[in-house]
Amino acid sequence: MAKPFYCAAIDLGATSGRVILGTWAKNRLTLREVHRFPNALRSAGGHDYWDIPGLWQEVQTGLRAAVAALPKGATLASVGVDTWGVDYVLTNDAGRIVFPTHAYRDARTQAPMEHLKNTRAAYDRIYAATGIPAVFYNSSFQLAETVASCPAITDLATRCLFLPDYFNFLLSGQMANGLSIASTTQLLDVNGDDWSRPALDYFRVPPVWLTKPVRSGHKLGRLRTVLSSAKDPALQDTQVIAVPGHDTTCAYDAMPAAADGADIFLSSGTWSLVGFESNQPLLGAEALAARVANDRTGRGEYRPLVNVIGLWLLEGTLKDFASRPKNDREWAALIKAAAKIPSVAALDPASAGDNVAGATLSSRRGTQAQLRKDTLLDVTDPAFANPPSMKAAIDAQLKRRGLKAPRDLAGYVRLICDSLGRGHADVIKTFEKLSGRTFKRILMVGGGSKNTLLCQATADASGLPVHSFALEGSVVGNLANQLIALKAVKNLAAFRALHAADLKQTIYQPKV
Repeated sequence: MAKPFYCAAIDLGATSGRVILGTWAKNRLTLREVHRFPNALRSAGGHDYWDIPGLWQEVQTGLRAAVAALPKGATLASVGVDTWGVDYVLTNDAGRIVFPTHAYRDARTQAPMEHLKNTRAAYDRIYAATGIPAVFYNSSFQLAETVASCPAITDLATRCLFLPDYFNFLLSGQMANGLSIASTTQLLDVNGDDWSRPALDYFRVPPVWLTKPVRSGHKLGRLRTVLSSAKDPALQDTQVIAVPGHDTTCAYDAMPAAADGADIFLSSGTWSLVGFESNQPLLGAEALAARVANDRTGRGEYRPLVNVIGLWLLEGTLKDFASRPKNDREWAALIKAAAKIPSVAALDPASAGDNVAGATLSSRRGTQAQLRKDTLLDVTDPAFANPPSMKAAIDAQLKRRGLKAPRDLAGYVRLICDSLGRGHADVIKTFEKLSGRTFKRILMVGGGSKNTLLCQATADASGLPVHSFALEGSVVGNLANQLIALKAVKNLAAFRALHAADLKQTIYQPKV
């Protein structure tokens, strides 16, 4: 009988991090959370930063907890790191941090972003070169602002390591840029697997800061002796493996996708990341207008996606209500109360006037869809990016459009979920138009997949069944790529097929 494989997944998010011990035995993956810790950006002098040393301390604590959780005599085969996208650490040749690590929500990127968007010819060239639209959090804008405001940084820094790259360096001692995280930067060549020189030149990023990205499965080396001391024999042969560094890519890898490519993937959390897998990028004027980002898998294929603002809307709105839920029971009660509020998705044709009621069935549906959209939030509004008050930002948009604000928190929850469902559906419709595909179902993971109201709103708006999985997406994808590198599993398709049998899912059929 084959021995079990024990692997550690370091999964760092913008609000929390965790270390998970994964066990692969008899073609089944089991998870054990051994350490969880909070994460938050820190503000100083009008700018936002990450506490990188604090995160590193938590990672080390988590790895020690993983070792303590191993069966007697077992060893940790490997470790992999995934994080949120775009943020980075600037170091010298020795790996010493030479500049504070800004958080992606810092407003410093607005000026370079607006400059690019207002220079149409340049914007078209950058999109054609990188396949990534102009969004405020892009690494390209962050780096451009750093170089412009602190020119001496080009003398101090010799390497730019994105967050999973940097933690891989701390673990292994090897500096390497990973392919999936590199594709979030607006600096990678969309038609190849190396950096785009036109993009680097435009944003004035020194090419020497970056090396050709490695693909997932690349073994960076053994865990450094600073962690694997003689007192920890379980760590003596632990390999540090480059998994897809972007947590969304890992989450997509975990989903039991059908081989026919007819699945839409939805990773729902602070952001709603809607996309699909493809062998070609989606480029051109229509893709740019739709803000399609051609992210890459760790293996090199494409993962066209659109970033919808997500539950950030709800998280921000809750701050303005003393009645916000504090535990699972209160959350369930809030969602139940919101579900009782009539949805504009269930609009009665008679309520829209005689013109709708007297029209043909197909035209009534089209008119209802437009009316629903006109009474929902425009989730693409940049005012929702990081407002002082999310509730005030929502109320302001509604007022501009002549719409009434909800009366209570349950009303806001209903409005937000219905609006996000419509936002998801709009993206899917765009993907079908640009790709020529017809999608058959939506695979949904992340915190939002537990929100029954959001799942149903997405099914209703899109007309597609939503398969909501009880799945630790980013962690499972992280571990899957480690197991493939260790040759415990043949490839991703084999892992998906094996793991699908153990997944619990809830299917939401369209009701409208």
